[in-house]
Amino acid sequence: MRHFSATQIASTEEFFQVLATTDRSQVAIMNLAAGQTSGEYGTDHPHADQVLLVLEGSGSVRCGDEERDLATGDLVVIPAGLPHQVAGGPMRSLNFYGPVAYPEA
Repeated sequence: MRHFSATQIASTEEFFQVLATTDRSQVAIMNLAAGQTSGEYGTDHPHADQVLLVLEGSGSVRCGDEERDLATGDLVVIPAGLPHQVAGGPMRSLNFYGPVAYPEA
């Protein structure tokens, strides 16, 4: 078991940090400054679903031909392989991947 306190999660300032990886899943924190994006539009985890929970702030997500505004408490499910991009306004999110998206982390 790995435990992360709310204080630990809130104090993570890196752009993207994998917190834990198991044989079948992964969890990470993503911090986006105002106007910053998760990367180029596309997908960098073609074999893993992503569940993104907005912990604080606001932003937007573009998936396929849809775009949605995001606010604290919103949840987005991004199927494996779907081109996407997340933008901050600023925004902190908790991201779950299944199976593991970033095996090198």
